[in-house]
Amino acid sequence: MTIAHPRRRWLQQTALAAAATAFAPRVLFARAETDRRFVFIIQRGAADGLNTVIPYADPAYAGLRRELAIDPAQAIRLDGSFALHPALAATGELYRAGQALFLHAVASPYRERSHFDGQNVLETGGTRPYQRKDGWLNRLLGMLPGLKDAEAIALAPTVPLALRGQGRVASYAPSALPAPPDDLLLRVQQLYEPDAQLHTLWDAALEARDMAGPGRTRQNPAELGKLAATFLKRPDGPRIAMVETGGWDTHAGQNARLAAQLKNLDALLAALKEHLGDAWTRTVVLVATEFGRTAAVNGTGGTDHGTGSAAMLVGGAVRGGRVIADWPGLGPSQLLEARDLRPTLGLPTLIAATAAECFALDPGRTLQTLYPGQTAAGRLPGLLTS
Repeated sequence: MTIAHPRRRWLQQTALAAAATAFAPRVLFARAETDRRFVFIIQRGAADGLNTVIPYADPAYAGLRRELAIDPAQAIRLDGSFALHPALAATGELYRAGQALFLHAVASPYRERSHFDGQNVLETGGTRPYQRKDGWLNRLLGMLPGLKDAEAIALAPTVPLALRGQGRVASYAPSALPAPPDDLLLRVQQLYEPDAQLHTLWDAALEARDMAGPGRTRQNPAELGKLAATFLKRPDGPRIAMVETGGWDTHAGQNARLAAQLKNLDALLAALKEHLGDAWTRTVVLVATEFGRTAAVNGTGGTDHGTGSAAMLVGGAVRGGRVIADWPGLGPSQLLEARDLRPTLGLPTLIAATAAECFALDPGRTLQTLYPGQTAAGRLPGLLTS
């Protein structure tokens, strides 16, 4: 089975109605002729990096976080400076197995506090909101070895900005509705038969449906990870996927909400590992958010929009068991604008370096293609296994 076709276009809603409907979180895929798998998980809503990868040894941490401070005795100790939130138990096991790497004080070039603008900068690779209309993940498609006409497939009715651009993208979305009867599918196929474009689009929708397997319904995080792995582990399947997760905006009652969010992320990552099988050893998962949260707790048991946050690299191809951080400190004079974790590593630097290592691309060319006009911010050692 192949989903690459020179005449595919976006699947129209009418063509998708029987085969796919919306669900959240959403997943998107792209095919390429490589044995490596690359998964980008976006945390929409500004995830709190300080309580995800916890700088417990920083003398200012506990005082700033007060009731939000994570007890180091309850957290998963990573090294002498950082610990992992206890809800990330499976991810902690990956760290101990050398398959998880955490990076701290990371941020995109965006320095304001709008989620929409911040996500736009993160996904487009621009230096300011709405500077670009295409996404860095789509531009990466054009760089992949052996395939200049790659196609993406989305497990969603729409495609996120990071995957929009010249590279073609189709979509698949499992539904909570009962599966359509075969007779209906046949009738739609007959209806579209005379139309070259709709016929091709319908074939693509059915093909994605077949790849997902029977009985796919609305997803929980573990089921979503299993579904993503179902596509990615196929020899003829996609090699790039994007997963959208929401709900990271924790202005109030953060401790319980963040724990639930991280538990879901942990289940998603664990399911990816479990169901990818041997392909896990050739997989890289990058987790990032549009910006971090304030260093200090606010008056409602939460945190407000900030700047620096944490990112993760997880997978069998990751040279893990490390925390990489040019740690700026949380003291009053060390914070950005006296309130935020000061970033010392640019997300463009991290994303471009990861993509270049994953697909054996030239690092400088990768940075300039994914982030035109930008230069590396911060220094990184080797991130992946050879």
